[in-house]
Amino acid sequence: MTKTSTCIYHFLVLSWYTFLNYYISQEGKDKVKPKIFANGARWKYLTLLNLLKSRTAGFGVYQPGSFRQLLQTIFYGVTCLDDVLKRIKGRKDIKFLTAFRDLLFATLAFPVSTFVFLAFWILFLYNRDLIYPKVLDTVIPAWLNHAMHTFIFPITLVEVILRPHSYPSKKTGLTLLAAANITYIIRILWLYFETGTWVYPVFAKLSLVGLAAFFSLGHIFIASIYLLGEKLNHWKWGDMRQPRKKRK
Repeated sequence: MTKTSTCIYHFLVLSWYTFLNYYISQEGKDKVKPKIFANGARWKYLTLLNLLKSRTAGFGVYQPGSFRQLLQTIFYGVTCLDDVLKRIKGRKDIKFLTAFRDLLFATLAFPVSTFVFLAFWILFLYNRDLIYPKVLDTVIPAWLNHAMHTFIFPITLVEVILRPHSYPSKKTGLTLLAAANITYIIRILWLYFETGTWVYPVFAKLSLVGLAAFFSLGHIFIASIYLLGEKLNHWKWGDMRQPRKKRK
């Protein structure tokens, strides 16, 4: 039986991410920032496909922030549904939903959130103009920046500590993560060819070889985070890998 406190926590987190998605969508209606969410911009960024991405009117720069929030909203929506059904029907009747919840967390929610948190703040502290130009401070509230790039990590870490998650085999998990990463890179390149502007300023400073190296290192980094998540889960809860199906 899922603890009531756990259900309440998941509901509060889901409400938080739902609010962030709503707030970001309303930003596009602000007459002072008419182009911030132009060309489907809020969906460009790893930070907004985790909420929603955006172009700052008049400055030709993009604000990271939305894939992460959307991804987290979906994950916690599935988690809340899993909590409720377990309290109503019991564990045996919803094995598929629980397996999907765990797969979503293991292969996307944890690695993407941790990657965004680390990558954003490493680049920000090194040279903020590479990732989040100072001009964005005039259109993006400080609390929203932290909601998209800071709070996401401790919330995800609490989920690791709060309950166990069954991990797929390394081959399956890393393959799904690689597929998501490739899809995102294709999206970034497509947006560049469509608009002539990179979603992150750092890309504009790199050569073709530099971009290839950046994307390759980024994938190695996020794959390492996936393995770290598996280790943390094992350290806290023991071996929770999904059992392999026996061949007949």
